[in-house]
Amino acid sequence: MRMSRRADQLDPAGTGARTETTTEWSRFGVAASELLSPSARAARLRDSPFGQAFTEHMVTIRWTADRGWHHASLRPYGSLPLDPAMVGLHYGQVVFEGLKAYRSPDGQTSVFRMADHARRLQRSARRFKMPELPESLFTESIQELVRIDRAWVPAAEGRSLYLRPILYAEEPHLGLRPATTYRYLLMAFVTENFFGAAEDGVSVWVTDTYTRAVIGGTGEAKCAGNYASGYLAQQEAADHECQQVLYLDATERRWVEEMGGMNVFVVRGSGAAAEIVTPPLTGTILPGVTRDSLLTLARDAGLRATERPLALEDWRDGAARGEITEAFACGTAAGVTRIRRVVTADGAWNAGSAAGAPVTGRLRAALTAAQRGDGPDPRGWRHPVR
Repeated sequence: MRMSRRADQLDPAGTGARTETTTEWSRFGVAASELLSPSARAARLRDSPFGQAFTEHMVTIRWTADRGWHHASLRPYGSLPLDPAMVGLHYGQVVFEGLKAYRSPDGQTSVFRMADHARRLQRSARRFKMPELPESLFTESIQELVRIDRAWVPAAEGRSLYLRPILYAEEPHLGLRPATTYRYLLMAFVTENFFGAAEDGVSVWVTDTYTRAVIGGTGEAKCAGNYASGYLAQQEAADHECQQVLYLDATERRWVEEMGGMNVFVVRGSGAAAEIVTPPLTGTILPGVTRDSLLTLARDAGLRATERPLALEDWRDGAARGEITEAFACGTAAGVTRIRRVVTADGAWNAGSAAGAPVTGRLRAALTAAQRGDGPDPRGWRHPVR
């Protein structure tokens, strides 16, 4: 299968030159007769932890300063050549995305909010002075992979096909400058909720040792280093019997920002008077697509949805008074997961006072319906795979 597209692309090295991009799709070693049988696929999925049950294929696309985006290919999943001096390996010029494909009750397959993830990948690339993959090419890559690996998209509620696009600098040089060659890679794996069932909610550890991001840094970009730098704090959380870490702002160590890999909300009040509150995007918080979806769905349901600063002590005191009734984490991997307990160096407290977390459950159901196709799609969030 061959497709061609031309697009202008700024030179990431900063010369101001523009290169013309021509992309042709190729298939290497991809044949329907070579796909895994249902039994072999089921065996690969059996007892597979999160992020390990990869599908059979992947997409790669190259970018060079003289040719732009080219050599787009769909190929069997496998190793890629790696030069020991690759810029991405040494200097961290690596950004990525995470989105999901779902199988609806009528058997159709669709990808949730694909265009929004394409644009966020572009913003992350811009922050790291990398070439921006055109939205149309991002969409084509997703369609190509999901189409060939459609059988991997689970039908069971609570499960989905997680798509991982990644862009990295592959030029071999150590001159401390942006690379002139890059590779876009797309792979996929079958997943359920990051926390599993987590019906009783999760506990979070508030670290006073580490911070996630600072103003002017890379907090609003989805880059590899943001996650690796959180491993020590995540170990702190595990040492305190918590499933996730909660970060405060880097200046006052007072304001709630986000968790290790997901955004955070609290619920004030209950019933028709309930309000969901999440910290505003100030440059240090990743602008989550799930976060934005929930703000929209809450307003559609008649709930107040507000972005405003949340001090940790206000959360604690509000929960004690019964004013903050629920709290939850959200993200592509986490979905909507109730936060049950907050643990700090000074003690622990319940994150909310409402039994059963009804607002959290209501929003989880609304998000699941929007993702899986249980009802209309007035905002065009679902992108069918033909």
